[in-house]
Amino acid sequence: MPTDIEIAQAATLQKILPLAHQKLGLPEDALSPIGHYKAKLSLAQVEALQGEKNGHLVLVTAISPTPPGEGKTTTTVGLGDALNHIGKKAIICLREPSLGPCFGMKGGAAGGGHAQVVPMEDINLHFTGDFHAIALANNLLAALIDNHIHHGNALGLDVRRITWRRVVDMNDRALRDITVGLGGPANGYPRQDGFDIVVASEVMAILCLATSMADLQRRLGNIVVGFTATKQPVTARELKADGAMTALLKDALAPNLVQTLEGNLAFVHGGPFANIAHGCNSVIATQTALKLADYVVTEAGFGADLGAEKFIDIKCRKAGLKPACAVLVATVRALKFHGGADAKKPGSDGIQSLHEGLANLRRHVENIQQHYALPVVVSINRFDSDTAEEIAVIRQACEALGVACVLATHWAEGGAGAAELARQVAALCEASAAKPAAQLYPDEASLADKIRAVASKIYRAVDVQFEAKAQTQLQDWQAAGWGHLPVCIAKTPYSFSSDPSLRGAASGHVLKVRELRLAAGAEFVVAICGEIMTMPGLPKQPAAERIAVDAQGRITGLF
Repeated sequence: MPTDIEIAQAATLQKILPLAHQKLGLPEDALSPIGHYKAKLSLAQVEALQGEKNGHLVLVTAISPTPPGEGKTTTTVGLGDALNHIGKKAIICLREPSLGPCFGMKGGAAGGGHAQVVPMEDINLHFTGDFHAIALANNLLAALIDNHIHHGNALGLDVRRITWRRVVDMNDRALRDITVGLGGPANGYPRQDGFDIVVASEVMAILCLATSMADLQRRLGNIVVGFTATKQPVTARELKADGAMTALLKDALAPNLVQTLEGNLAFVHGGPFANIAHGCNSVIATQTALKLADYVVTEAGFGADLGAEKFIDIKCRKAGLKPACAVLVATVRALKFHGGADAKKPGSDGIQSLHEGLANLRRHVENIQQHYALPVVVSINRFDSDTAEEIAVIRQACEALGVACVLATHWAEGGAGAAELARQVAALCEASAAKPAAQLYPDEASLADKIRAVASKIYRAVDVQFEAKAQTQLQDWQAAGWGHLPVCIAKTPYSFSSDPSLRGAASGHVLKVRELRLAAGAEFVVAICGEIMTMPGLPKQPAAERIAVDAQGRITGLF
């Protein structure tokens, strides 16, 4: 059986400029090609489309995943291809992959099998350079902070209260906590510092939530980099960093246009993780796609307790998006995992574990219907090892819930394998008028109450425990006027709780918040829970060990 990368490399791609003109009516001078198969859509063209009518917005989310993921991106691509296959005009909106997972555990993130966006190697590696620009803008601000202190510290930044961290787009646990400024007076003032992965940078979130160049610079200027000894915030604008940061991000703000294996168009732009950030592609890409197509299929990272919640409570709240329905991706593998199956113990993944694991699916369906107020269809992403009996068990559970359940085979068959899913989605979209997304809490609620609302309604926690540091931050930021911001909860994606070992549909637990991070430019507050890390580490056998380049320059082992 060919691998994902072998399938992608065997495909015949169409040149992106004529393809975009043929399918979307975009003039060639509205696109800046990067090679033959990638292009950036000009911000002038984005602006020119604003008066057009919006299409239907479809959110693809998932049950709580296993570490390798359950094929949410693959399903998003397959559904987009399938909508086009049944005669609809559809565009896909995805996040850009991070190099961390590509070289870590999950491998590439451009879909899989016959449901991929291409050129797959480019998308998974350096793509159009957006992530590099984000890292540079982030680290320019970090350099300006230390330079400001070195040259007299006129703003009075307390070196003990600097909150801005450096970033690199790689899993590297050794950089989580470091000391900078060693080596004497010529090298600045020594202080504690650290690195996050690029996808956790506030600059990434800002790029994905900004609606224009002016909005981008405004948000960058509002970044709070630290505090004075009297706890007064110091911003990037006060450091005169916002202009240069915007200059570095000027090209990155324009959305990237690529194609699927079936020659359908896809925007791949921005890439915050959903376990440590808000987990959605850029607002600019989504809004633009809605003007160009009748259906826009987008994904939100990890399970519906993370990505979908943040899609609703952060992205839709800020951008005024109105999703029409949700697709909940489920796999037999993940349901067995949540029913207690142990990959290291053969025989533990029997039919009983599948029955037990269905509690996770039921919880996600309830949350989507009751709290996000969206109609939902369950899509089973089929693996070769799945049996007819196992599929029947999931179908029966969905029937009892009163939701449609579709077996999708897009990995093997492309868009044709998700045609029934496409018909179900189209019917749901056309049956209801677009309306604002439901939200879990109002803007005027306190930060603590917003965190409690997510914890109690979505996670079914009985309480939230704020550690001393988080409690102080809550009080300070509420008093300083940031209480109106939405919250972005950073927690494990493998459980409804902050403990990854609590599988299934955990309830009655306590959500433990160890610290908060203010993202004043992105306009949300991050609550870091349990042992979640904003700089992941590599596994014992990272995917990087399997990646190589052959004598003809073809990459192997990427996925």
